Amino acid sequence: MATASLFVVCLAALLTACGGDESGAPAGGKIAFASTRDGSYEVYVMSADSSGQTNLTSNPAEDVLPAWSPDGTRIAFLSDRDGNYELYVMNADGTGQTNLTNNPAVDAQPVWSPDGTRIAFYSDRDGNYEVYVMNADGSGQTNLTNNPAEDGMAAWSPDGARIAFTSDRDGNEEVYVMNADGTGQTNLTNNPAADAMSSWSPDGTRIAFASDRDANYEVYVMNADGSGQTNLTNNSPAQDAQPAWSPDGTRIAFTSDRDGNQEVYVMNADGSGQTNLTNNPAEDAMPAWSP
Repeated sequence: MATASLFVVCLAALLTACGGDESGAPAGGKIAFASTRDGSYEVYVMSADSSGQTNLTSNPAEDVLPAWSPDGTRIAFLSDRDGNYELYVMNADGTGQTNLTNNPAVDAQPVWSPDGTRIAFYSDRDGNYEVYVMNADGSGQTNLTNNPAEDGMAAWSPDGARIAFTSDRDGNEEVYVMNADGTGQTNLTNNPAADAMSSWSPDGTRIAFASDRDANYEVYVMNADGSGQTNLTNNSPAQDAQPAWSPDGTRIAFTSDRDGNQEVYVMNADGSGQTNLTNNPAEDAMPAWSP
């Protein structure tokens, strides 16, 4: 994947690799994901042991990039059912699907604040992609990044104080962090490769992300200050991306095409035990773990 296509690829969901019980047992919790198995991308949910894979959106449009509310009762997602990409929210069982953004621009990739009161996303409504935040009911939509570069793919820290995001303001995609009000925007990865798609560990000490610094996309992890950047997946030439931490911090779900098409995988937080969860000939991607 060319680095310049990262925003478009995640937005359109046509990726070449590019978001219950919390005991940590293999059957604990649920994972939402996007799949083409019904002909177009739909948001699905499954148990963390891969059982019970169920279509939640059931709409002929593209429905992708699910994000759980912190209390697990709602899922925000991206859909083009109104003619352009907008952010929607639904109950965790798929009912009550509602448009939040209602804007003629592209709005993409929702992520909830830890207290459930706000949703960060990215939009090109000001002429280029920027990170925005809004209240959980769609009101108060505000530009946080205000930069002529492309900014997107936000991830809220567990304490709600910071937001990690991706920007190409230094000439290539890097993972940045800023305060939740948009101040203090700082480059964490500082690497000539493309670094993107960040995900905070539940304790806030680490950030998982995807990078092509080893000639293909791999899932990496680093400390929250950018130090200790380490390749977790070490799989070549497959593409591994879109990391999502389990609520207890012991596992990371991710997307990989190592079996010939995109599937949702899970691994231990140290990169061991990489296992295919979806095992379906369709495209399965964009995992998001329930609280």
